[in-house]
Amino acid sequence: MLSETDIEATSYFTHLECTRTGERVEAGQLHNLSPAGAPLFARYDLEALAKNLTRKTFAERPASFWRYRELLPVRDAAHIPALGESFTPLVRLNRFSDGNVIVKDEGRLPTGSFKARGLGMAIAVASELGVKRVAMPTNGNAGAAMSAYASRAGMESYIFCSNDTPDLNIAETALQGGKVWRTNGQIDECGKFVHAGEEPMGWFNMSTLREPYRVEGKKTMGIELLEQLDWEMPDIIFYPTGGGTGLIGMWKVFAELEATGLIGSERPRMVAVQASGCAPIVKAWNDGAESAERWENAKTGAAGIRVPSALGDFLILRAVRESGGFAMAVEEEEIFDARAQIAADDGLLLCPEGAATAAAYSKARAAGLIDATDRAILFNCGNGLKYSMPGDAPLMDVRGAVD
Repeated sequence: MLSETDIEATSYFTHLECTRTGERVEAGQLHNLSPAGAPLFARYDLEALAKNLTRKTFAERPASFWRYRELLPVRDAAHIPALGESFTPLVRLNRFSDGNVIVKDEGRLPTGSFKARGLGMAIAVASELGVKRVAMPTNGNAGAAMSAYASRAGMESYIFCSNDTPDLNIAETALQGGKVWRTNGQIDECGKFVHAGEEPMGWFNMSTLREPYRVEGKKTMGIELLEQLDWEMPDIIFYPTGGGTGLIGMWKVFAELEATGLIGSERPRMVAVQASGCAPIVKAWNDGAESAERWENAKTGAAGIRVPSALGDFLILRAVRESGGFAMAVEEEEIFDARAQIAADDGLLLCPEGAATAAAYSKARAAGLIDATDRAILFNCGNGLKYSMPGDAPLMDVRGAVD
């Protein structure tokens, strides 16, 4: 655990707020959804923060998402379950000759995915509030992150996933102390099971947006990205969208940063990228709807975006529309072709979900939705080595004559 001397900062976290009604909910105790059944957002004293925060404040601290303490809900750094987090790199893709396409490679975080941000934050606050047992549904990476941070914080973790979750994720989760089960349901069905077990099992539900603090961890992607770009806003962000926590979180923190005077009113266009075999947000976007219907028979090899029903659907759609962005689905062949091409051309191994953003970028360019001059950020949400890969090497006899 970190101590106060590791990161000397004070949180300006004041309360929670319902994302549908605006009702104020007091912090300092455990909460899942708001009284209206909607996700809760953490709110901060941004007026006071504007008087005390500068860009230099962050720059003088270690390069980790914990450096943004003033805009995070952790009040006591002693509860931070640090695992050596660092900034994730920006990698420019050479295969796009204009040089304006940049991958933010989140696979370099602990447990190999951007889930470390959200689950590290949620576990830190849960630790502050005395939680000893947590549970969640997962498609793989989130369960791995929760098990690692829960073990670091001295908590029990229970994880439930669909039967086709990658074997590596299952093994990783179990080895890190998580109690993990394969199930015969999709992630939203696993989520209902976790919810039903809250009272009899006494666990705290860490499902996406069902507690207020995972989104606070994910929003650090936005601040970190701006720091890496010398506080210049990119033109467009392509985000692999399942539960959409990161997209929602970045849109939230851009408003907070403007309120503190660290940035102006400029915003990137936010693009929600999904697979054609599971695209509820894209359908809702195309239909002009405010929320998304459950996607039946969801199928895609990009497991992280195989979310038939997202609790924060209305928040995703709101961010996309307010930003002037769009939602786009890509085919399986497009996803895995993009992964292979970028690996061969640039030496960068993307996870399938990250490859979906590259496929969406190419598709958007071809459709005239964006220009070659637009600086685009593609989020690679996990380490490509965690996923199965095609191909094998032929056997050679090195003991015989050289041909």
